[in-house]
Amino acid sequence: MGKLGILAVVTVAVTAATAQTFQRLGACPDLGCVLPPDQSDFLPGQYFDLRLEVHAPVNGSEAFNNGEPDENFTVTITKEGGESKSIAEFFDVAEPELEKWDFHWYEDLFAKDAHAPSVVNVASKIYRKLAIYEPGNYVVTLKYYDGQTTTANWVVRPLATQKKAKNVILFIGDGMTTNMITAARLLGHKSINGKYQSLLQMDQFPVVGHQMTHSIDSFITDSANSASALYTGHKSTVNAMGVYVDSSADFFDDPKVETIVELLKRTWDSAWGAVSTAAISDATPIALTGHSRSRYAYGSLIDQGLNSVTNYSWTNQGGPDVWFGGGAEQFYPNSDSYEGKDYYEAFAKAGYEISLNKTSLLELGNSSRALGIFCQSHFPVWLDRNVFTENLESFKNDPLGSENPALDLPGLKEMTLKAIDILHTRGGDKGFFLMSEGASIDKQMHALDYDRALGDLLELDDTVRATINHLKEIGELENTLVLVTADHGHGFDVFGGVDTKYLSAQENDRDKRRAVGIYEQAGLSQYTVPVEGVSYGTGPNFPVNWDPRYSLAAGLSANPDHRENYRVHKKPRKVVSNTPGFSKNDLFVDSKDSPDGFVINGTLPVSESAGVHSLTDVAVFAMGPCQETFGGVYGNIDIFYKVANCLGLARPDNKPPAGPGSGCKKHQGQ
Repeated sequence: MGKLGILAVVTVAVTAATAQTFQRLGACPDLGCVLPPDQSDFLPGQYFDLRLEVHAPVNGSEAFNNGEPDENFTVTITKEGGESKSIAEFFDVAEPELEKWDFHWYEDLFAKDAHAPSVVNVASKIYRKLAIYEPGNYVVTLKYYDGQTTTANWVVRPLATQKKAKNVILFIGDGMTTNMITAARLLGHKSINGKYQSLLQMDQFPVVGHQMTHSIDSFITDSANSASALYTGHKSTVNAMGVYVDSSADFFDDPKVETIVELLKRTWDSAWGAVSTAAISDATPIALTGHSRSRYAYGSLIDQGLNSVTNYSWTNQGGPDVWFGGGAEQFYPNSDSYEGKDYYEAFAKAGYEISLNKTSLLELGNSSRALGIFCQSHFPVWLDRNVFTENLESFKNDPLGSENPALDLPGLKEMTLKAIDILHTRGGDKGFFLMSEGASIDKQMHALDYDRALGDLLELDDTVRATINHLKEIGELENTLVLVTADHGHGFDVFGGVDTKYLSAQENDRDKRRAVGIYEQAGLSQYTVPVEGVSYGTGPNFPVNWDPRYSLAAGLSANPDHRENYRVHKKPRKVVSNTPGFSKNDLFVDSKDSPDGFVINGTLPVSESAGVHSLTDVAVFAMGPCQETFGGVYGNIDIFYKVANCLGLARPDNKPPAGPGSGCKKHQGQ
C-alpha cells in the first residue's frame, strides 16, 4: 500500500477510535498504542509498567493489513535535549517476549444493535516495574507498519524530597458536590434573616480549591478511576484502578502505576489506613492498593490489599495498618471470597486484631494492625442507624455470614478516631496516611434518596470536626495535612421549597406541582425548628426535624422516571420497577414509591434504574502543612502530586551518573 493509502487508513482509525460513544481502546488514538499514553505525568521514582500494542482490525471501518499485526514494531524514549534510546537500553531491562491476542468491539450503536462486532488482532509487549528519576519532558515513540508512528509525551514532575507534613488525612465524600454541601448546611445549621448561626466544619477550612474529574477516555468518571487519579497521579478508564486499561482479556495484566500508600510505605515506612462506610472492597478504599481494570473483582482486590498484586509481583507493602468498613462477604469463606478462602483467618495470621462490631472496635489496642469488618455489603446509612433504627432489623448483613442483622455498628466518626489512634501509635515519628470515606453520599444520590445522602454528608462533616479536635488533643494538628474532597459529583441542586401537606392533598400531578415554591415562595428551612414532642436525639450539627411540612425541592439533572413527594422516606427508596409484559430492561415508575407525589420525567435511558454521575467540578478543602498549594482549579491527578510533594515522595533515589538520557533505570526494589 502506498503512502496515500496508509494515511487514509490512519485517518479512518483516528475518527473511529475517538468516537463519542464507543472506542476501540480508550487511551489508544490509532493502530499503535503506548500505555501510559500521551500527556501522562509521573512522580520521580514512581513505579510503572509500559505496555505497547499494535492493532490489526480484521473487519469494520478500520480493517487493515489483512488482520495481521506488525510483530516487528520498535519503540524509543527520548529525554528533552538527550539522545533517543530503546526502552530496554534506557531502563536497563531485558526485552520482554511478544504477546498476541485478539479482542472485539462495537463501532457504534448501529453495530451493537446488529450484533456486528469488529475483531482486532494484537501484537504487544510489556515492560514491568520501571521508574524515571530525573524530572523533565520525555517522548516515547512507537514505530510500526513501515512508517506509522504513535508518540506519547510524558512529564516527570519536579523533585520534592523534604517531608513537610508528618501525617495526611484525606476525607472523601463520595459523589459530594458543592450543591450538596450547601443543602446539608441548610438542613443542619440554623439561619436567622439569611445568616447562619453555625457552620459546617469544612466551611471553616482556610483554603478551598476545585478539582476537575474527567476520566482518561470519557468526561464522566466513576469512583474507581477517579480514586485512582487521586491516589496515583495517573488518569484511567471507568471501572479501572491503578492501571492503564489494555485490550487483553486478563483483568490483572494491564500496565500498573504505583499508589500513594505504596510509595509512602517503601519511602518512609509510614503507617497507613483506610476507613469507609462502604464495603472495604468498594472502589474508593480498595483503589489505595488495587491494580485491576475491573473494580468488581472484589475478592482478588481484597487479596491484593493483604498480599500485593494478584498474578505477579508488584509492590508488596505488607498490607494496611488499619482497614475499617463493610464487605464481610469477601472475608468469611464462601463463593464471594477470593478462592473461597477465610480472610479473617488470613489477616489474623498476618498479625491483625480482628473486630466485627462497635464494642470490640472501641476495645482494640493501638499497637497492632487492625481489621474491622462490621457488616456485609455497605453500611446502613446514618439516617437508618440514628433515626429510623427499626430499618436495621430488616438487613441480613451479619459480618460472619448469617442472615441476622448487624446491630452493633460503629459510625464513620468512631472508626476514624480509632484509626487515628492506631496509626499515630504505629507510625510514630514516621507519621501516617489515612483515607476516610463517607461512601453513601454517592450511593443514596444514585437512589434519589436525598435525605439519606445528606445525612451521610453531615456525618462526614461531624467526623471532620471530631478529627480536628482529636488531633489537637494528641498534639498532631500542626503536623497534619487535612483534606476534604470528593471523587466526582452528581447533578444535584435545591431549587425551592415544598408544602408537602398541600402536595399530598391534591388530586392530579399538575396541581401537586403548585406545592413547589420558587424564589420568594421558597420560604425558610424548617429542618432546624424543633417540633414539640419530637426529638431525634442526634446532637448539634444535624437536623432537629427530618420530616417538616415545608421541605426542600431538590433533584438530579440525570435521573430515571420517578415519582416525587419531597418528604423523607422512612424506608430506603426504590424509584423504578419492572412491569409485567415488558422487558426487564424497560423500567417504569415504582407505584409504591412516593404514592402521594407526582411523576417527574427522567433524562436517562429507560434501562437505567438510578441517577448517574455528572461532569461538575468538586471542591477541595485544605488545612495544615502545604494548605496553600490546594487553592485554585486543577485536575484530579494534581491532588496526588500535591500530597506526594508535601510528604517528600518525589525522590532521585539510586540516580545514575548525569548525562544525556541518563537518570533512569529499572528499580530493583528496596
